[in-house]
Amino acid sequence: MFRSRGENLRSIYILLFLNIALFLLQLQDTQRFAQLFAFDRASVASGQIWRIFTYQFIQAGGIGPIPLPPVVALFLNLILLTLMGMSVEEEWGTLHFINFYLISTLTTAAAGAYLHTTLLGSFFINFTLLFVYATLYRDQTFYLLVIPVRVTWLAWFALAALIAGVFLGSRANAAALAGAVAGYGYFLLQRVRPLPAALRASVKPPTEPLDASMATATRNLTRVAAVKKALTTGSESDIDRLIGLSEREIVAGVNICPPVDYKPEAPDRYCVRCEGFAECTARYLRLSRPKKIETTAEPVPEA
Repeated sequence: MFRSRGENLRSIYILLFLNIALFLLQLQDTQRFAQLFAFDRASVASGQIWRIFTYQFIQAGGIGPIPLPPVVALFLNLILLTLMGMSVEEEWGTLHFINFYLISTLTTAAAGAYLHTTLLGSFFINFTLLFVYATLYRDQTFYLLVIPVRVTWLAWFALAALIAGVFLGSRANAAALAGAVAGYGYFLLQRVRPLPAALRASVKPPTEPLDASMATATRNLTRVAAVKKALTTGSESDIDRLIGLSEREIVAGVNICPPVDYKPEAPDRYCVRCEGFAECTARYLRLSRPKKIETTAEPVPEA
């Protein structure tokens, strides 16, 4: 999918450290900290170049148009960077992830300069990460308290909130939208970028790295949860949808185990790491599908 998949230097840890360290500095004097590190067109033009990058580490008390206490905003930033940022970096590779991050940062700053607006906070990268993560892991489900919500719905809600903020909130939301569009556009360009025909014939497919194997196992565990829910509820549409998804992911030529050996929740995690997981899952769904009970009307006795 990506040209440097699996190459990973854990740049997310650096971003997590910067968010926490600068938040501790911000607590000392919030107003002075914001004046020193916020993005401001006039200050950057006078030589304070660091503002182009440091504005994203200020917890401005909200994520986009949604007002929040700074400590809550920091907590959500750390959660999103950990859950989504690590997955995207592991799937994409550090080089592309850093490029994607810088493109989002600089585009947001450029839009802020064009709109003559001050920028505070890192909500722009949270939106961009959410859109990319939802594209990579469409079946992922998060639990908001006890309510299961698919990540694609979260992404659509975030996009709607950001667009609403453009028209009803400050111009900073327009800058955040520009950064999200630029970052997601870079993601799409790199994702579908084909190799030249001469290279396709000579390049051998790389062996799957450990990080990619972990990502595959995580995705398959999510599929297992969806399978259990579909069989428990007996939803024909969900069962058919999961069978279709699994069949599209079948790897040809893989020897699969007998049905009794399909144990995706076993502690050794063998099934969810196996290349035959998709084929075994489709077979398991067909074998375990609840049978329809056909009822026949009893004849009415004649008077």
